[in-house]
Amino acid sequence: MKRTTQGGGGIILLSFIAGLALTIMPLPQMLEIFRPEWMIMILIYWVMALPGRIGVGMAWFAGLLLDVVRDALLGQYALTLALIAFIVMHLHQRLRVFPLWQQAVAIGLLVILQYILVFWIKGLTGEIPQFWKMLLPAISTLVFWPPVFLVLRQIRRRYQVS
Repeated sequence: MKRTTQGGGGIILLSFIAGLALTIMPLPQMLEIFRPEWMIMILIYWVMALPGRIGVGMAWFAGLLLDVVRDALLGQYALTLALIAFIVMHLHQRLRVFPLWQQAVAIGLLVILQYILVFWIKGLTGEIPQFWKMLLPAISTLVFWPPVFLVLRQIRRRYQVS
């Protein structure tokens, strides 16, 4: 009987830490509205690559960290990331066979979904969000998806994360 081990937990954790660092990294005010959603891209990659290992629970935890670093209502990003992970888990086999540009479009749509939910939650709390601001991060996330995907895939293959 052959034993299989699941390795690479440290690599996955480091990628999420890198995503969190990129999320809080200061940018010039002019570029701040174009900031890609790094945590969503990293989460989607790992859910697509390892759906049995990375799922809604990990997304919820990553979302709680995002709530804390963005000084948001606790659970706001946790809810949206968990929903995105749930959607990707159910569509991962389809998403994996898409060409990279179609994956990028799907990721952009998921980011727009995340912003719609965040704006809805902010609206419930009495804030008046500016709806047009969601398009710019979705577009930059769409543009950054192919390099992020290729880098994470190379890391996963090199360190045999399974």
